[in-house]
Amino acid sequence: MAEFRFITIWRIEAPLSQVSDAIFSCHEWPLWWKNVEKVDEINPGDPDGIGGLWRFTWKGQLPYRLTFDICVVRAEPLKLLEGLASGELEGVGCWHFYYEAPATIVRYEWHVRTTRGWMNLLAPVAKPLFAWNHNQVMRQGAEGLALRLNTRLLGLTHC
Repeated sequence: MAEFRFITIWRIEAPLSQVSDAIFSCHEWPLWWKNVEKVDEINPGDPDGIGGLWRFTWKGQLPYRLTFDICVVRAEPLKLLEGLASGELEGVGCWHFYYEAPATIVRYEWHVRTTRGWMNLLAPVAKPLFAWNHNQVMRQGAEGLALRLNTRLLGLTHC
């Protein structure tokens, strides 16, 4: 399996609560994040969302789609949201939130492995393309969220 580690940082000129709420409301992502084709709730989890299971279908700039499930393992409103991925990607994703005037800072850490045979076969040469595709998806997410909140995206960093 090919392994990927990404860190993306968004700086959005909006209150922490609005940004955090938008990320926690993943069922609404297709309304503002054009790369998210579909989100299905499989299991709502407990009252805090822990154990919630969501199926995502994504389409980036490259001509393929990825479908995988995310099970919420940690949820602290205004602070973090963490989930375990399974399916065509396996691993962990964690959103961190904090406010640093005049922006809410969103730090997304994504550590995954591919399970699709063709991706694993091509990974030795295509890894830079897969990384570029991920970065484009994250850029479009940041831009979509800023538009959704009627505000400005002040910065975007890929580490």
